[in-house]
Amino acid sequence: MASKTTVTGSGRLQLRGNVQQHYPDVLTPAALSALEALAGFDARRRELMQARIARRSARFKEGRRIAFLDPAAVIGGTNITVQQAREGRFDGSEIPADLQRQWIQGTGPATKPRATVESGIRNVAYALLSGADGWMFDGEDALGQVDTMSLDNQRNLAIALALKEPFLKVAENVASEMNAWAKGFFGRAIVTDWKRQLDFTTRIFRPRGLHLDDRHLRAADGGGFSASIVDAGIYVTNNHQTLRGQGRSIVLYLPKIQTAEEAALWNDILGALERHLGLPVGCVKVYVLIEQLEACYQLMEIRAALACRFAGFNTGRWDYINSVADALAWDPAFQNPNIDAITMTYGYMRIYEDRVRRAVNTPDRNGRFALWQGGMEPNIPVGSEKGVTEAMKRATAGGRREQQAGASGKWVAHWKMVHIVRPVWEEAGALNQLGRSFPPLTYTEQDAADLRLLEPAPRTMRGARDLLSVALQYGNAFGRGFQAAALKPADFFGNDDVLYLMEDMATGEIRLSILWEWLHKQARFTEADAASGVKAGDPLTPALFDKILAEEYDKLRRAKNKDVHDDSKDTTLPIAREIVAEYVKHSLKAPWYVDLLNLNLNNMDLATARQRIAAYFAAFGRDGTRLTANPDFSE
Repeated sequence: MASKTTVTGSGRLQLRGNVQQHYPDVLTPAALSALEALAGFDARRRELMQARIARRSARFKEGRRIAFLDPAAVIGGTNITVQQAREGRFDGSEIPADLQRQWIQGTGPATKPRATVESGIRNVAYALLSGADGWMFDGEDALGQVDTMSLDNQRNLAIALALKEPFLKVAENVASEMNAWAKGFFGRAIVTDWKRQLDFTTRIFRPRGLHLDDRHLRAADGGGFSASIVDAGIYVTNNHQTLRGQGRSIVLYLPKIQTAEEAALWNDILGALERHLGLPVGCVKVYVLIEQLEACYQLMEIRAALACRFAGFNTGRWDYINSVADALAWDPAFQNPNIDAITMTYGYMRIYEDRVRRAVNTPDRNGRFALWQGGMEPNIPVGSEKGVTEAMKRATAGGRREQQAGASGKWVAHWKMVHIVRPVWEEAGALNQLGRSFPPLTYTEQDAADLRLLEPAPRTMRGARDLLSVALQYGNAFGRGFQAAALKPADFFGNDDVLYLMEDMATGEIRLSILWEWLHKQARFTEADAASGVKAGDPLTPALFDKILAEEYDKLRRAKNKDVHDDSKDTTLPIAREIVAEYVKHSLKAPWYVDLLNLNLNNMDLATARQRIAAYFAAFGRDGTRLTANPDFSE
């Protein structure tokens, strides 16, 4: 990348190096004009992100718990009171035809690291031929950010959604490959008419969260600029004519929202974008991922803030667990068990899911309800016959539980899972479960306490090793550009009875968050572990953490190329270890693992990584500043 920047027409934004020359089909005049029109919202975004850190700091310093809002308060950025929102006294959205049935939504990015269009766009072909009712093309947790992947993602989407070459040729080839696999697994083809199949799936896009800065555009003063605005602005501008011309809705998934005021900012950004492009008000529809504890205290308020564009909520598991651990990191009594014990039926997770389903089934003043999309199925049907059979039984049972609980559909992380889990909803038959009867939401002290409810469950050395191994592998994969990666703990490499799980950024966040919690709260193991010399009741100490870190790291160094790429073992893997060690051992709990990973994208030098990690903790410790701008912007 040339060491220069270019300035957009209004002078409000800078573009990195020569990206505009390399991506004229993505950074089009229309897209840049839209970003300039939205640039003024970045100051408000920054204020809200500073308010997040201030609330977090107050929780740590004062032991302050998250609580329900004052019913008389006006939701920031709106003229709606909290009480009005809770009572449904707002105008919600009609659910468009192409969102009425979303039994299975797949997720994944539209490109691969350092891939040509022909190679990267295969991801879109798998998605649109999968048989999923919707596919969330990811710009966030599953999309790598090395080099120019965010722009490659946008390029491939614009080509594929418009059904332009080389996408059609790629799709024809991919259909044959998918059928070859399906005939071996199911005994039948799954794509009978590949051209017709391309029309089936609803197209959805997830921009990055409000907490992240873009890597290729920044403010004219040299400060970082919202990745959310960049992602949403480019996607909608470059694809709205294609989507509407095909009779499709423009649909986004909004991640990492913590408050209704943040949802109101999103509503204003998208409203301004609609006006700029001459689109009808509420034309852009949104799902909201409820993956933050604070958001679960403001569900109806978030619905009201997004009003006529709100389609539904999604209950994701990993990010939500991370947010609970982070929000209660100050509380020595709050100690999570092993990650595999925290299922959707565990304690605070059960309460969370129940509040979401009650929120979407509370009518607005026009009698409209919203959708509830269930959480992620991360399994991939690749492994031994025994391992696959057992994992698919668990996956189907999980989908059935969510369907019976009231979800209108769920997520899968791999196209091979679509035809395994979708029959659960096909058998039920209903397009959705809009308006299913549940008790109304209440807002008592007990309701607030239940959102942090712990229940007895194991906390073991096996659990600690699994957390650490996967966190290290994930950091390594991230550094290589694979923000979605098939992973499992190193002790199970070579054991085909234990399947790889498709993991994204959320898995790294929660694993380090729980390790920090166990270490700094001196969480005690519930079982002995003879190999480590640990007795039941022993805590996770710094010395024990250092010991298992060295052991798990050594396993990855010795792993075969299939599990840990050989060319990463002296480049990104040592940096991943440094980040993991500093995150877990530092007395300050970093709010996001991704911050430290982003600072070291495209960096292979361990000394530089150490400097950047130290600078991050120094800035955060000084005044709560997160270093989020691309440190290599001018290179």
